[in-house]
Amino acid sequence: MDGAGASTTRTTRQRTAIEGLLATVEEFQSAQEIHARLVADGSAVGLSTVYRTLQALSDSGELDVLRQENGEALYRRCSARHHHHLICRACGRTVEVEGPDVEAWANRVAATQGFVNPTHNVEVFGTCADCAA
Repeated sequence: MDGAGASTTRTTRQRTAIEGLLATVEEFQSAQEIHARLVADGSAVGLSTVYRTLQALSDSGELDVLRQENGEALYRRCSARHHHHLICRACGRTVEVEGPDVEAWANRVAATQGFVNPTHNVEVFGTCADCAA
């Protein structure tokens, strides 16, 4: 082994199917929703494989994870740049937004309390224009 940080993640048929599905959806999805869509599309993939793959993709920074109030995790492929989300409570539509004001606020609050190197996740929930109409 060369010690250069080679990944131990194998690209399997199941992982490819999960990544392919995630590339086609814009809203956050639960593992069960992803599994159901894969099965409906004819993929032979187990729910435990979906959970493991989503966790690995999340750990590697390829997915954003949104925790619902009931503790369920929702997943979505997002851009690599730091961003926040606007999420419709009715339909789940999700929009990525940059928030320089949020960044400044987080840094200011952290500094006020003597913290350094703050990180944060901001999710703003509301109702999109289509659902509000």
